[in-house]
Amino acid sequence: KEDGRVSSVSVQQLIEQISYMSKAKMIDHIGGVEEGAYEIYNCVEKIIKQDILGCETTELEGKDLGNKEESAAPEEVVFGDVLWDAHDEQEQMEAFQQASSSTCELGFEKYFERLNDLVAAPAPIPPLLVSGGPGSGKSLLLSKWIQLQQKHSPNTLILYHFVGRPMSTSSESALIIKRLTLKLMQHSWLVSPLTLDPAKLLEEFPRWLEKLSARHQGSIIIIIDSIDQIQQAEKHMKWLIDPLPVNVRVIVSVNVETCPQAWRLWPTLHLDPLNSKDVKSLISAECNSANVKLTKEQEKKLERHCRSATTCNALYVTLLGKTIACVGNAGNIDETLEQCFQCQDTVSLYRLVLRSIQGSLQSDKEKDLLREILCVIGVSHNGVSESELMELYPELSSAVLASLIFSLHKMCLLTYGCGLLKFQHLQAWDMVRLEYMEEGENVISAYRQKLVEYFTMQLSRDRVTWRSADELPWLFQQQGDKQKLHKCLLNLFVSQNLYKRGHFAELLSYWQLVGKDKSSMAAEYFDSLKEYEKSCEGEESMICLADLYETLGRFLKDLGLLSQAVAPLQRSLEIRETALDPDHPRVAQSLHQLAGVYVQWKKFGNAEQLYKQALEISENAYGAEHPRVARELDALATLYQKQSKYEQAEQLRKKSFKIRQKAARRKGSLCGFALLRQRALQLEELTLGKDTPDNARTLNELGVLYYLQNNLETAELFLKRSLEMRERVLGSDHPDCAQSLNNLAALYNEKKHYDKAEELYEKALDIRRRALAPDHPSLAYTVKHLAVLYKKMGKLDKAVPLYELAVEIRQKSFGPKHPSVATALVNLAVLYCQMKKQVEALPLYERALKIYEDSFGHMHPRVGETLKNLAVLSYEGGDFEKAAELYKRAMEIKEAETLLIGGKATSRHSSSGDTFSLKSALSPNIFLEHGQR
Repeated sequence: KEDGRVSSVSVQQLIEQISYMSKAKMIDHIGGVEEGAYEIYNCVEKIIKQDILGCETTELEGKDLGNKEESAAPEEVVFGDVLWDAHDEQEQMEAFQQASSSTCELGFEKYFERLNDLVAAPAPIPPLLVSGGPGSGKSLLLSKWIQLQQKHSPNTLILYHFVGRPMSTSSESALIIKRLTLKLMQHSWLVSPLTLDPAKLLEEFPRWLEKLSARHQGSIIIIIDSIDQIQQAEKHMKWLIDPLPVNVRVIVSVNVETCPQAWRLWPTLHLDPLNSKDVKSLISAECNSANVKLTKEQEKKLERHCRSATTCNALYVTLLGKTIACVGNAGNIDETLEQCFQCQDTVSLYRLVLRSIQGSLQSDKEKDLLREILCVIGVSHNGVSESELMELYPELSSAVLASLIFSLHKMCLLTYGCGLLKFQHLQAWDMVRLEYMEEGENVISAYRQKLVEYFTMQLSRDRVTWRSADELPWLFQQQGDKQKLHKCLLNLFVSQNLYKRGHFAELLSYWQLVGKDKSSMAAEYFDSLKEYEKSCEGEESMICLADLYETLGRFLKDLGLLSQAVAPLQRSLEIRETALDPDHPRVAQSLHQLAGVYVQWKKFGNAEQLYKQALEISENAYGAEHPRVARELDALATLYQKQSKYEQAEQLRKKSFKIRQKAARRKGSLCGFALLRQRALQLEELTLGKDTPDNARTLNELGVLYYLQNNLETAELFLKRSLEMRERVLGSDHPDCAQSLNNLAALYNEKKHYDKAEELYEKALDIRRRALAPDHPSLAYTVKHLAVLYKKMGKLDKAVPLYELAVEIRQKSFGPKHPSVATALVNLAVLYCQMKKQVEALPLYERALKIYEDSFGHMHPRVGETLKNLAVLSYEGGDFEKAAELYKRAMEIKEAETLLIGGKATSRHSSSGDTFSLKSALSPNIFLEHGQR
């Protein structure tokens, strides 16, 4: 903008277009480019943290605690000492989303029935094998079935893992087992120390499964797609052979050719080749999307061609349809068909697709860049990002890159995973090797070397990102260069990055390749740290050093080298106490880790002292209800349990559980927010799909969860959609519509749009009065909140009959002597007092006092609050003696309460009227209705 006005018509048009898009975020900025970029960066970071990850920082965490990496480790808040990699988790979510993105069902109904039978069958049963050729649709089948299970069986816990390319991170067995264990712990709200040693992890997994399945009310289904791509699958997945707990079912998918021999005895669901109807359906879907019309003769030719085992699988036919659609009506479809008919398998069809893309390029330079991009992605560990490609090939313009990626993505060669470009299917990578790397290992080695040089250059600039830590050691391993791998591992920041993201097994395997045992590895790390310490000057570098010492101590503890772990953890503690402050939260972190070593060492007295110090610091720093406090409580509980102090342990566990539960409700931490993340991935399908009561309910739940995140705009969007869908499907007088109206009204109340809230509450009340019983809780909910709103708006005459109705409903629901009735009486009395009708208020207060005294005893805080209100009434009525007597009694109760809680008098439930703030409620159910599952 210039002078407050938009600078041009085109900018005005853009702003108008953006304002209609619900997912767009507009940043209005005047000033320098760097300033603007910084503002955008902050905005995007906030969206990622709050809307996507669901993290909210407390005031203290938001401050600079001396370490720029603090915000990058939310896993310690949620999972105690378990190291959680958000990147690996996001990769799995995207893999699931991609696998289920096809709209074609391919006659899967018969397979769905078989999978349903497996879940319903009596235990014990071995895993079910889903087999088929490459590209036959196994991932699609499993992902579609998972979606159905999530929709129809909400009590079933489904844990899935989609294995990507062999040798990628997603195919590492230790990471898969660790991830599955963490998901089980997450869903059972259990936080316990978890070994990272791959051998022990594999040994303990069946025990975890047994233990955690006993806590889950419902079935647990574990699905591993492409399990045969895991390195040494039989050895690392031997838990599959053991008898599974009664409520656990396992489904794995394999390629027919690579299925381990021992697994072939398991019950098998084999995917048949596509029939002619499915072939026609797939090709028609692709052609229709490009408005391409095939003649009857062309359709017959395609049907005849897609009859062999290699030409009637889902991937081949999809690719065939895309190739025809790309030619379009303008091209020669018959000529393209003839070329396709020469390709008798998916790899050769991919080769035709690649040559077609090459033919569309304008110069040899662009063709060379296409080859470079595909080859460098192929030899990488986990893929390559667009920005990395631009740095690797400075001659590559963003316009050319965008055009190439669009073509390669459209034709199923490449896809995105966590921002990295990778091959969409193994056959695409096979084709690139045949096309560009026929000379063999030398060509592959040259491309690896290019990546090695690029990431090494990043290290020399002190840029140790998760990308350089992921790629560089792996590339050295593939090259067989032990000397450079050794040097890379001794870069403390590379090892720290791998370890802190839970890639312990990978780090260990690199050291084994270098030929070092555990003790010599520990000694080398310690020496490197001592050397690095000599160059540390200033507070910031000392804090960084403390982090490195802590990482080394934890790593050695996980290796079982307890005596060697103490020294680095002790040094980390000393540095933090000096560089920061003895009461700093990071000191609590050091105390916690040191205590963990003493627990394993069976020095319980030392451990207890350290845990208690850590607990005190955390409570002072974060408040008594922060997840970090819960972590210390859990640790102490585990310690007491080991000492057979079961009663103390149980008390601490209960306290911890309440904190975690509340944190998940209020903040949507990774633990509590996981359900929303899974549902959010299906939003496109929800909002664009059919109108159904289920979809409307899910939209309502999402609106509630976004409300909890304080994302009121997004919440409003979902709640409106839910209401509209319910009105269309169920009719505007259905009780479910009243629920949506209620939730929208609560949201408008929060936004201070009281007139809108009033209108919606009134509609909801009208529906519920006609549809529900007079004592129904939902009717009571609407009555109460509309009454509070009237009172807030000063419409006291309108509020009175609703407050009276609230008293009636509670009497019918709970009986005349229930404390809930007393609260309703107090609310009505307060209203009468505001209207200067003290005579009507007095008997209500007196009746409420009698109920409170009978229910809670004469010294309860609610009794005190009511006595205080009666004292005010007596004083205003001129009866000063009675007022003084009542007030004295109220103060005695207050003093007793103060003594009881050690001088920290807290505000209990008030009996002096309603609380207006919705957000102050402990439970989300109090202010928004989720609906019955």
